Amino acid sequence: MVRFRPDTTVWEINGLPAHLDKQAWFKLLCERAGSKFETRAGGRGYFRLTRVEYEAIAARNPN
Repeated sequence: MVRFRPDTTVWEINGLPAHLDKQAWFKLLCERAGSKFETRAGGRGYFRLTRVEYEAIAARNPN
């Protein structure tokens, strides 16, 4: 899940790898899986990823 501040920066994001900050992780997820992001009310949203997709992105694996 992703939660945003009123200024649209990332306030909270799940699955954050140690080598990235919140905003960089969100940017990477958007680049690699932007079509799988679903917005919700109240400045929230989430990426619908399989475990394999998540692990590939977290490891910076292009596949």
